[in-house]
Amino acid sequence: MYEILSKETFCPDIKCMVVSAPEIAAKARPGQFVVVLSHEMGERIPLTIADFDREKGTVTLVFQEVGKSTYEMGTFGTGDRFLNVIGPLGRPSEIEGFEKVVCVGGGIGVAPVYPIARGFKENGAHVISIIGARTCDLLIFEDRMKAVSDEMIVCTDDGSYGRGALVTEPLVEVLDREKGSVERVLAIGPAVMMKFAARATKPFGVKTIVSLNAIMVDATGMCGACRVEVGGRTRFCCVDGPEFDGHEVDFDLLMARQNQYLQEEKTALDRYLEATGGTRHARV
Repeated sequence: MYEILSKETFCPDIKCMVVSAPEIAAKARPGQFVVVLSHEMGERIPLTIADFDREKGTVTLVFQEVGKSTYEMGTFGTGDRFLNVIGPLGRPSEIEGFEKVVCVGGGIGVAPVYPIARGFKENGAHVISIIGARTCDLLIFEDRMKAVSDEMIVCTDDGSYGRGALVTEPLVEVLDREKGSVERVLAIGPAVMMKFAARATKPFGVKTIVSLNAIMVDATGMCGACRVEVGGRTRFCCVDGPEFDGHEVDFDLLMARQNQYLQEEKTALDRYLEATGGTRHARV
């Protein structure tokens, strides 16, 4: 259980691992997540499931090395085992009953968008996908997204590949072009991207679903660490989400809480790299 069957490095700090987890794969649905514990002294890391294969009994996890625990996870290789992978957790995506949808993925958020876009497609929806990253080196899952999309637009902030634009620009153009036929927008990526994607869709009156990556500890609703404000109410990402109506999310509060432990995270990473002789990845 939880053996890493394959590992792929998309860029120096983004890793993709296929993990043996037959019980999770049997029940996983698009939009759900798992919690990974690398070893007995490790930190619990929530990761939205990027893919699952019921026949092979595997789940695919994509993560970016940004702190001590994810850097440590990145040192694991094919044949290594995580101590535990808990899931599937969270409420699955609503993917049935739509005729036309737009799926927007930013950065590493493209990975969790993929199984949801595939689910829309399998249920008969016309899928328009928009994926983007800061630069071409950070684009992931392009081929997979193309395979489940009727139309796909690729953007890079610096114009190094595809269209030089933020994902919100073609999103507005698509909604304007489709004249009210888009029934649902799904947007997953950095909080600031989801904030402006939701702001862009609001004038069109299209319900926009976002997947929130709040600070999480126990993932069972007991600790309250992953609380977010949605529609003026306190909700918990682990049991009420991770997906919410983007037009109702207080993104400013979410981002403030995400930054709450930045100094502690930096200190932990510096100590880990000093102890292991590692170096920080250069940010592209």
